[in-house]
Amino acid sequence: MNKVALITGGTRGIGFGVAECLAKEGFDLAINGVRDESKVSDALIKLRSFGVKVIYCQGDISNALSRKSIIEKVKSEFGKLNVLVNNAGVAPKERNDILVATEESFDFVVDTNLKGTYFLTQLAANWMIEQKKLVAGFQGCIITVSSISATVASVNRGEYCIAKAGLGMVTQLFAARLGEYQIPVFEIRPGVIATDMTAGVKEKYDKLFNEGLTVQERWGLPEDIGKAAAGLARGDFPYSTGQVIMVDGGLTLQRL
Repeated sequence: MNKVALITGGTRGIGFGVAECLAKEGFDLAINGVRDESKVSDALIKLRSFGVKVIYCQGDISNALSRKSIIEKVKSEFGKLNVLVNNAGVAPKERNDILVATEESFDFVVDTNLKGTYFLTQLAANWMIEQKKLVAGFQGCIITVSSISATVASVNRGEYCIAKAGLGMVTQLFAARLGEYQIPVFEIRPGVIATDMTAGVKEKYDKLFNEGLTVQERWGLPEDIGKAAAGLARGDFPYSTGQVIMVDGGLTLQRL
């Protein structure tokens, strides 16, 4: 039987890139998003074309009841969960200097990107522990997609950077806690990736790439993140729990 992966924010951008790569690996998928299912049907149809079962779990991970309903739907449809991919995230509605940024914006970003991810991981981790105890040979892992913004300061979106930095500790905490159950936990930090979230700054980054922003002179693609996630989900890195996988084209590589 196929393994099952739950991917938050999996209908577009990086999340969809991850979903495609996992579908190609034969994972059945639970795709989470906030939009109505009728709005994401094309994405679901594309994923089903790989011959795997795909369900849609609508819900906002910043909401406790939604988090529970997402997990309950995966339980009712699949009865198991092998891989959680924490990918859902929001950007500030307005980019503001940290000297004038608002609490409302901070709460909006942190509630989804950090708090929501933390407590969804808690739910999934407890279920994986149950499966580990009950099912012989159960294999599970947790993968969190964060950002180079975990360590690269952007003073016009401080709330985003703080949330992503927090995810680095979420990874370490759950890696340490789940070690006794042999459930590895990983973090992927993408660089500048071509998605709808970055479409508005394309001209800016085209110029920066030409000026040497990265070692590999191109935009990152969702499939670059997907391939990394697939390797982790397959179990190709069984002795690397708690580690960060950089997928940024060498952007954060220190150079003279």
